[in-house]
Amino acid sequence: MALNGKTAVVTGAAMGIGRSIAELLLQNGAKVAILDMNETAGQSLVETLNKEHGPDRALFLLCNVESEEEIKAAFQKAAEAFGAIDILCNNAGILNEEKWQHMISINLAGVIRGTYLALEHMRKTNGGGGGVIVNIASMAGLGPLLTCPVYTATKHGVIGFTRAVAAASAASNYGIRVNALCPSFVGTELFTTIEHKLGQFAHLKGAANQLVEKLGVLNTPEVAECILELVTDETKNGEAFMVCTEMKGYVPFPSLSSTDKP
Repeated sequence: MALNGKTAVVTGAAMGIGRSIAELLLQNGAKVAILDMNETAGQSLVETLNKEHGPDRALFLLCNVESEEEIKAAFQKAAEAFGAIDILCNNAGILNEEKWQHMISINLAGVIRGTYLALEHMRKTNGGGGGVIVNIASMAGLGPLLTCPVYTATKHGVIGFTRAVAAASAASNYGIRVNALCPSFVGTELFTTIEHKLGQFAHLKGAANQLVEKLGVLNTPEVAECILELVTDETKNGEAFMVCTEMKGYVPFPSLSSTDKP
């Protein structure tokens, strides 16, 4: 998929990884709807982006991904403003082991809500033009982050959901590809405030710090640039792409078919 002239929705896009993703999509010719709960940061970003890339290229929509009503309304406004939705990036997420139910609602259920709405708007069997969905997971979705069991669970869930929906979309001829991006530690507010949100396993933060030293800390543009291949390469569906400072690449998974025994 060439990005020029396409339209994208990015959740949690007022700051951090989401902001860098929105900027990258705009730089490559797309229009972007920026969904976030931070209205001040979101509106300011849109003003900046429209000055840089031309009027009406970016749109801010106040949206809590935990709310079915708000996310439906935001998607509808984006579709009306831009004519269609071609790309969705489910980026909104938090890390707070003390409020783990809230984290599940945003990190996993929010991704499911966004994906299912995008399928309604984009699938060819419903009059849409097809497209691509990228879900922001984490390397914690590939292996355990011992200080953050629930965060780990949500990101494992995102990867499993992504792969299942990708296979279901292909089998249903929806014309929609679904992939996951799995970065290691990224220098965002989520990372810099992590020590204060570890809950009952805060005493293990030393082990987590050792992992940070091993994997390094990415900046947000480094993460965002990995989106391009997942969006533009039409052969990529059901993939999980991992990235840290020393390496990046696709994650191999065992191949299962309907004839395989569980």
